[in-house]
Amino acid sequence: MNRLFRSTAVVSGMTMISRIMGYLRDMVLAVTFGAGPATDAFFVAFRIPNFLRRLFAEGAFNQAFVPVFAEYREKHGAAALRDLLDHTAGALMTVVAVVTLVGVLAAPALIWIFAPGLAQAGGRQDLAVEMLRITFPYLLFISLTAMAGGILNSIGRFAVPAVTPVFLNLALIGAALWLAPRFAEPIVALAWGVFLAGILQLAFQLPFLWRAGLLPRPRLRRAHEGVRRIARLMLPAILGTSVVQINLLVDTLVASFLVAGSISWLYFGDRFVELPLALFGIAIGTVILPRLARQFSQADAAAFGRTLDWALRLAMLVALPATVGLVVLAVPILATLIQYQEFGQQDTYMTAMALAAYALGLPGFILIKVLAPGFFARQDTRTPVKIAVIAMLANIVLNGLFVLPWYLSGIPGAHAGLALATSASAYINAGLLYRGLIREGIYQPGPGLPRLRFGLPVALGVMAAVLVWLSPAFGQWTEWSVSVRLLALAGLIVAGAGSLGASLWVAGVRPRHLVLRDA
Repeated sequence: MNRLFRSTAVVSGMTMISRIMGYLRDMVLAVTFGAGPATDAFFVAFRIPNFLRRLFAEGAFNQAFVPVFAEYREKHGAAALRDLLDHTAGALMTVVAVVTLVGVLAAPALIWIFAPGLAQAGGRQDLAVEMLRITFPYLLFISLTAMAGGILNSIGRFAVPAVTPVFLNLALIGAALWLAPRFAEPIVALAWGVFLAGILQLAFQLPFLWRAGLLPRPRLRRAHEGVRRIARLMLPAILGTSVVQINLLVDTLVASFLVAGSISWLYFGDRFVELPLALFGIAIGTVILPRLARQFSQADAAAFGRTLDWALRLAMLVALPATVGLVVLAVPILATLIQYQEFGQQDTYMTAMALAAYALGLPGFILIKVLAPGFFARQDTRTPVKIAVIAMLANIVLNGLFVLPWYLSGIPGAHAGLALATSASAYINAGLLYRGLIREGIYQPGPGLPRLRFGLPVALGVMAAVLVWLSPAFGQWTEWSVSVRLLALAGLIVAGAGSLGASLWVAGVRPRHLVLRDA
């Protein structure tokens, strides 16, 4: 098995650990706080710095930083590379510190802009402002953490950055179980958990940078050529890589006007889609970006195309089965994992609607993560930006088309229209990225992709039929004990995976089709 596949497996494995802890975290939050006004306020206060994290951290910054880092490492000496790291760290720290200070001071305005509907329920807006002031410094710590992770990924040490998010999960679990009972408003403990998590994640990665001899010493010099190039690449990439997060913020804004609990239902639904997205979409994108940047620097167009082709084959084989599984098993998954104590049956059904709607867009979300590096590695940030603007505008229009009629009809579940709009806009984004790569001659489908195109739909049909046939009625899940629910869900997952694997084998898909050939 080649190195790229092993690297992806390492990132996926470490991410799996992090995501399992993430599920445990969300289960604790759901059971402890439920889905209500206070929980909505926390998710708003967390989503705003989390959105900015995507801009200054693993989103636009890393997409701009990694190619320049790869070029300096390939063509310049060690001294020049360390100089780049020092000045990049200094510039990033300064900019994000200013943004953090402004965010803390302007918290009331930010809550009013991003979730104006919170003002309709007494106390939710004030509570969100209080928690945003606590969570906003997380942005500073996590941005520096992301830079550290970008350096480690660029030198092939993928495991440490992939496992780092575990500390966020541990901090929030500890805050919910230990700190919350000590607060007059228990939900505020979660905000302090976010603050602590930022410090822990940065502290965890610094020793690994020191051992690699790449620990930055932050310095500032306005005329540094490498930093200026990163800034030029980053500014347009901010919108290009963060379109999904912008769409989620738009969803939050609209959901704040819907029935209380809508923001929480959307959050929990999105979180369950994040597992396959992180395990494979983000993992593949993380691994191929340094490789693509190096291949572009070496002017090896053939190898560049082969890397993209391998990434797309793997993405298709993962995203589509995950979509079918999440849509068919939405209620069983939620009833098994989080429907306890404060999280009731109605919350499960409402969250399942959001989960299924987001899951329908999972292939689009994953393809964005795989296709965008094809542009960023070539230091082309403008094309993804143009595409992102189109997708973002489409999302806003689709929000109106899906949500308004649903809301006016009085039928419960209008929040799911927001998730559907986000999913549809992801396909628009991914489709335009794919077309751009084909048009510019950057990528041509290899021989393995057509085989998957024909074999995979048949296998998916078999998998869906097996899951529907074996699944008990939705009402039965809530009548069973925890152990029975877990056994039933595990059995369905095994049956679905087994039927998928057998069908793919019959269709002629073999493990060798997932191996990247170097020549």
